[in-house]
Parts: sequence; C-alpha cells; structure tokens
Amino acid sequence: MSTIDRLALQGIRFYQRWLSPRKGFRCAHAALHGGESCSAAIARIIREDGLRAGRPRIAARFAACRTAHVALRSGSPLAFGTRTQVQGMCCCGPIPIPFRCG
Repeated sequence: MSTIDRLALQGIRFYQRWLSPRKGFRCAHAALHGGESCSAAIARIIREDGLRAGRPRIAARFAACRTAHVALRSGSPLAFGTRTQVQGMCCCGPIPIPFRCG
C-alpha cells in the first residue's frame, strides 16, 4: 500500500469518526439502497485497488450517489419506502467529504 493510499484511508477514518456523526444526514446512496456509505465504499476500493487504480470505481460510486440524491430529492418511485426524514447526501466531488447539493 502506497503512502497516498494510507493517507487517504486515514482521512476517511477521520471523516467517519469525527465529521460524519455530526453532519446530521447520511450518504444518499446508502439512504436509498442500503449497504455501505460512500466513505466506506471508497475506503474498500482504496484497500482493494489503491487510490490511483481505483479512480474509475470511485468516480462511478460518486455518480451513483448523485443519482440517488436526485431520486431522493425528487420523490422518485425509487425512493418509495425510504424514511422521509433521511436527507440524501450528494457526493459531488473526488473527495469523500459531504456537502449538500441542490
């Protein structure tokens, strides 16, 4: 594992431990589909492929999260049964730090 991979994983762990619990909403992909949050998925991809080689998979996950965010915000039938108090989070960038879209 490269230094950049270790640093990225440390950043994700910091985010998951200290920032994510305080932000008040969860990853749109996890809210809509269940399973891993984007930060957990990106950490897994980095462990499996490394940050550099995993970039296409990371980009695909962020795109899927953006799509889930749109579905949650628009009241799409895809979101049927999703708790309405869950606010989707859009992963709109290459860094797994949340911010709201829309």
